[in-house]
Parts: sequence; structure tokens; C-alpha cells
Amino acid sequence: TKLEVAGTVLSARLALKHGLSLHVGGGTHHAHKDWGAGYTCINDLAVAARLMQKENLAERVLIVDCDVHQGDGTAEIFKEDQSVYTFSMHCAQNFPFGFNVKSLSYLGQDRSDLDIGLPQGCKDDEYMEELTTHLPRVIQEVKPDLILYIGGIDVWEGDALGKLSITEDGIFERDRFVVDLALQSGIPISCMIGGGYDQNRKRLAKRHSIVHRAAIEVWREYRGFEQTGKATHA
Repeated sequence: TKLEVAGTVLSARLALKHGLSLHVGGGTHHAHKDWGAGYTCINDLAVAARLMQKENLAERVLIVDCDVHQGDGTAEIFKEDQSVYTFSMHCAQNFPFGFNVKSLSYLGQDRSDLDIGLPQGCKDDEYMEELTTHLPRVIQEVKPDLILYIGGIDVWEGDALGKLSITEDGIFERDRFVVDLALQSGIPISCMIGGGYDQNRKRLAKRHSIVHRAAIEVWREYRGFEQTGKATHA
């Protein structure tokens, strides 16, 4: 857990230095201020955001959480903090929502600055319509110095815990859009892999690499444009 959190911190620093960074882990968004959840006890996004602020590397941080599960821990940690904006786009009929058992009634009570709850079975087109409608407006309004992005692959149509119906091409389109939007807006972005559940580890690892492949494609075009004045394609 500590290594994963340290990786997110390093990724944030590298993003601020170079404009883009990619982490092979991260996205432990269920961990709250006083208790752990979702397979972890430390919220890496919260730690990274706070350290970047403490080191005067960033004043305003935007957390863009596209994991299939709401970033409830992150929402709770920053609920009264206007310097960190929490954006969560997730399945509305999935964890942490829907627990009516008295002992678990505390779950699903946290609210992000913007929560976009998607219906079960949501497909690529509807997903991208919501993302492209809301995220550009949020970036324009928040004007962050840094974006911490969770590209969760548990939105995939075959994910064991997902409940959405997003294809791998849809995930690539999502990740590409987010990274491109950040770079075109002049905002450093650090990408975490988030959740994904598949007993076939090779398929899971390949799916987790989608955010890296999408980001590299955008970066090559972006740097090509910087150097030649016109976009180049990988």
C-alpha cells in the first residue's frame, strides 16, 4: 500500500514537471479519513493532492474519477475543502450504494463536488456523452493546477464487479479524451489505473494498459504539434 501511494505521489510530481505521467497502480479512492475500505487503508489521491499543495507545487487540484465505483473516500476527505475538486463518474447501482443493512448504512452517504451516476448497462455513446458534457465545464470552472485521473477499467462490459457495458474501444476513447483535454487546456495530468476485476490476469493487465496506450498516443501528437506546429500521429 505504501509503495502504491508513493508511486502516486511520484506520478503527481512528474506530471507537474513534464505535463503528463502514468502510474502502474493507484486509485485507492475508497479509503476515508478515519477508516480504510476497498482493499486499502490509505487514499493515495488525497495524500498526493495534499503533498503537492504543501510543497507549493499546486494550489488547486482536480480529481477526475472514472472508476465504476464512486470515489466515496476522496469525497469525504475533501468535502469541506474548496482547493480540491472531486469529480466522480460511476455506476449508480454499484458499491458503495444500495446497502440497506443497518451495520452498513454509512456506505453511500458521501457526496463528491460532482457525482454523475450512470445507469446499469450504460454503453459507450451514453458514457461519452456524459463525460464530454460535464468534464470540459468543470475544468473551465475549477482551473486546476493539476489533474489526478483514475482510469478504472471496471467499467468494461465483462468486468466481474462493473455493471456497465463499456467496450475496450470505449475505454480507450474515454482515456484519450481526458488526457487530450488536460493537455490542450495546459493542465498537468497524472493517470492512475484504478479498479478492474477479471480472473484472467493477462487480459486484466492488458486492459489496465489502455490508459497508458491512450495517453502515449495523445502525448506523441501533442509533442509533435509543439515541435512542428501541426499534429503528428503515432
